[in-house]
Amino acid sequence: MTAPSVIFVDDDPHIRQAIAQTLTLEELPVLCFADAPTGLESITQEYSGVVLCDYNMPEMDGLEMLAAIRAVDDAIPVIILTGQGDISTAVTAMQQGAYDFIEKPFDQDELIELLRHALEKRHLALENRRLKAQLKHLAQPGPRLLGDSPSMQKVMAKIDPILDISANILLQGETGSGKDALARYIHESSPRGAHNFVAINCGAVPENLIESELFGHEAGAFTGADKRRIGKIEHANQGTLFLDEVESMPMTLQVKLLRVLEEQRVERLGSNQVQEVDVRIIAATKADLKALSGEGEFRADLYYRLNVVKVDIPPLRERKEDIPMLFHHFVLIAAARYDRESIPLNASQSARLMQHSWPGNVRELRNLAERYVLLGPAALDENDPAAADVTGRQTLSEMMDGFERSAIISALNASQGSIKDTMVHLGIARKTLYDKMKKHGLDKAQFKD
Repeated sequence: MTAPSVIFVDDDPHIRQAIAQTLTLEELPVLCFADAPTGLESITQEYSGVVLCDYNMPEMDGLEMLAAIRAVDDAIPVIILTGQGDISTAVTAMQQGAYDFIEKPFDQDELIELLRHALEKRHLALENRRLKAQLKHLAQPGPRLLGDSPSMQKVMAKIDPILDISANILLQGETGSGKDALARYIHESSPRGAHNFVAINCGAVPENLIESELFGHEAGAFTGADKRRIGKIEHANQGTLFLDEVESMPMTLQVKLLRVLEEQRVERLGSNQVQEVDVRIIAATKADLKALSGEGEFRADLYYRLNVVKVDIPPLRERKEDIPMLFHHFVLIAAARYDRESIPLNASQSARLMQHSWPGNVRELRNLAERYVLLGPAALDENDPAAADVTGRQTLSEMMDGFERSAIISALNASQGSIKDTMVHLGIARKTLYDKMKKHGLDKAQFKD
């Protein structure tokens, strides 16, 4: 049975029949009940529809039913019908959390519009709840990656078998594509997750300081070395050392790093003693290290030591299906940071994001999400790169296809894969929806919890 979009409760059988016919004609699935206690049996936190109920009913009136529904989930919209025209009752209902209050006799078009708005609010509430639950999960130690696109599935298929072993890994991808996030995921999902994850950007540390940063030093090892310092390699013992922009590492230091990898020992500057270390190295680069080694700009022996397992991270433009989920994730983080409301994107806004080429990759998307939280939809206006990039890069047909696919994905997400609810959301017939889903390679099972 199709999940109802509306649960209607009224003790008058004639009104129940009339409302059921009206809503069915409007393709709003409805479930009718003669009394509140029976109707309440069908209401759970997972209910994705709205409740329409009469005010005057035996056993339990509309306000009592409202209170019972809010005890289950206060985000379920409840619309109360009355024939009394009692303003004080209307005020009380709204104060107690009713979505709206409508008098009998009522205009059918007005009721339908009200129900559709309430359904949209319910879908947004459930989507927000799902995303917040996901964020809560991601805030805990463990996996922090988002994305179900085919290209990300290939990445995960390559990484999952090596999480429990200590093989060195080379991550290659464009700037901002998420190499740091992937390195943290590998560390936290491995047995080394209980120990330190130590990151250093080889391109950001001056050449005269990077050796001390990596290997540490003894007091007096050089001018300014007033006390002993433990280096990054030693600090990462039993954990993971992440070397970002490894292509920037000076040649002289590459030799010393190679020795550490071969011997699993490190010697501080100014010391004659070696320290045993057990470190997994994850190196990241935006360059082609193999080509650089062939040109003599990167040591070939170090390249092969780092490149036990190589993982190519796809740029964001090659996994556009992940953009709405990533954007929501970053919006929730920014909303929590700035104490602002997180407002989900509509289908048109999602389509604009998916049409952008994202030269700055995930980092650019995260920055836009922060601006969106701070500035609202103005951050997505025509002056924004996300919008400006759309024109001139795609044909009108491609742009329309992109928008259509994004709109269907957004509706399926909001409806948790329910075809009936998605039809209502988009205002199209079942066959049309199935044809378009087939065209865009979408399966309703992808969107079910």
